[in-house]
Amino acid sequence: MPAPLPMPSPPTMLDDRADAVCCAPLASTAAFPEEDALRLAHRLKALADPTRLRLIAFLLSRPGFEACTCDLAPALGVAESTTSHHLKRLEAAGLVTKQRRGLNVHYAVDAGAIRAIGAALHLGDAAHLVGVPPHLVGVPPHRLDTAACVPPTSAGTCSTD
Repeated sequence: MPAPLPMPSPPTMLDDRADAVCCAPLASTAAFPEEDALRLAHRLKALADPTRLRLIAFLLSRPGFEACTCDLAPALGVAESTTSHHLKRLEAAGLVTKQRRGLNVHYAVDAGAIRAIGAALHLGDAAHLVGVPPHLVGVPPHRLDTAACVPPTSAGTCSTD
């Protein structure tokens, strides 16, 4: 079992509230602050589970990005205890919030947290930093061998002339 990540201290640059400024994209600097790296890794680790991704996807498909816990387990076809475990992990990472309404608990995706993750991972115009020529940005990796050819042969390979 991998070692647990240290828990990040209270928010600094990677603050996921909608009105806060997130960290710079990873590709924009080689000196990504350690505190931001820990915070981002904690959130990515929380998302690195198929059931948690399905929970987030289900919540995002609902009005207001929220749902009652009574709807989540049946929708995903898992036990309520499993759902509860994964929701606690997502909540600890700051990706969902919960609110008690009478006897029910409703969970909602924190859209700002999801946007913060996207902003941190966004390459933007930084494709040149990873060695991809501008005309090949967006080409799927399995097509890079033929995408550089203009025009490729009918077989989809580069001509040798």
